[in-house]
Amino acid sequence: MSDQPLILGIETSCDETGVGLVRGTTLLANAVASSVDEHVRFGGVVPEVASRAHLEAMVPTLRRALSEAGVGLADVDAVAVTAGPGLAGALMVGVSAAKALAVALDKPLFGVNHLVGHVAAEQLENGPLTEPVVALLVSGGHTEILLVEDIATSATLLGQTLDDAAGEAFDKVARLIGLKYPGGPNIQRAALEGDPAAIRFPRGLTSRRDLERHRYDFSFSGLKTAVARWVETAEREGRAVPVADVAAGFQEAVADVLTRKAVLACQERGISTMVLAGGVAANARLRDLTRERCAAAGIELRQPRFSLCTDNGAMIAALGAAVVERDLPPSSLDFASDSSLPVTQVLVG
Repeated sequence: MSDQPLILGIETSCDETGVGLVRGTTLLANAVASSVDEHVRFGGVVPEVASRAHLEAMVPTLRRALSEAGVGLADVDAVAVTAGPGLAGALMVGVSAAKALAVALDKPLFGVNHLVGHVAAEQLENGPLTEPVVALLVSGGHTEILLVEDIATSATLLGQTLDDAAGEAFDKVARLIGLKYPGGPNIQRAALEGDPAAIRFPRGLTSRRDLERHRYDFSFSGLKTAVARWVETAEREGRAVPVADVAAGFQEAVADVLTRKAVLACQERGISTMVLAGGVAANARLRDLTRERCAAAGIELRQPRFSLCTDNGAMIAALGAAVVERDLPPSSLDFASDSSLPVTQVLVG
């Protein structure tokens, strides 16, 4: 048995209840209960529904994680929980559960940043990061390029979306072409039958002037509008909308901009390692194009498996393990969850 501490991680920032168990960078359990099916008829996540689902799923998911790891609550050495960012009500469920466990077990509690947790998840795949790294974080609510100098203490925001996150754009475009929520997997599935070169949609913030002002930033609202206008024009002219081609063209535009700017950040910052993380990092085209461009630029690409890309408790446990390893002080029991917690704050007080 390893002498590294056993960290229990809890994640409830959106619509997935995650409980993970980690020793160092070794994954022992990753139990997830998703409420996504309950949100499909609304076309997006309903915060009140998500919060109720977390309440119902917390104890069963915790039990499943403990069983998967073959441990008991008495074996846990510390508890880590997502303190933010995320949906306020959903965060409160996880933070309350983590505080209760920490008090009952008399173990230290660490409130950590959800976004940095996505980056930490990669350590469960390939071991400790050789820092610093550039992280391309792409999820339903966030699209950012981060400079991570120390996974437990330091994350610097280099660029971010100025409007829609990539995941939000996928959901909105899916609705435009008649695909169901969640948009990401459904657009990817449709794009397999389409031609990404059939329709060239715009690449936001990539002109020379834009790069001077927003070098590492993103914008997807113009792309979404371009898709809407293309579809409206086709329908007005009585033409059938080629759903597969629209999906492929849109997906290609998103992947092109994301990878181009992330590679640029690595090159200009002299960073030789990139981490691709977040729920949208499960997109096959984004993964393939990132791999191709990193290889061409001599950049090492690190990315977690699909199950560690979407929200999960294992990534929070992994970040908690990094914090514990550096012997940082635990959070106080009266800390509050923060729905807009900045990525620069890895650990809350």
